Amino acid sequence: MPKKTPIRQCLGCRAQKPKNELLRVVRGPDGTVSLDFRGKQPGRGAYVCRDPDCLKKAVRSRALERALEAPIPPEVLERLAAEMEAGDG
Repeated sequence: MPKKTPIRQCLGCRAQKPKNELLRVVRGPDGTVSLDFRGKQPGRGAYVCRDPDCLKKAVRSRALERALEAPIPPEVLERLAAEMEAGDG
């Protein structure tokens, strides 16, 4: 029997996709917000497509802040956008 693929929803475009096609944004136990390219970091996570436009939409609608239950400083958002552009993973 094949293993079931978990489905997650992108906060930007609201599309449901397999978990491995999305990027996880995580608020760690220490409160830092970062991109989790492997999906294994501890903390509260939210998912966005690998498209920078989806990240912008999630930020603009404040969906990312609601999902992570924390305000996100502008410098962190800039770093997230730069990490996504670089595609470290």
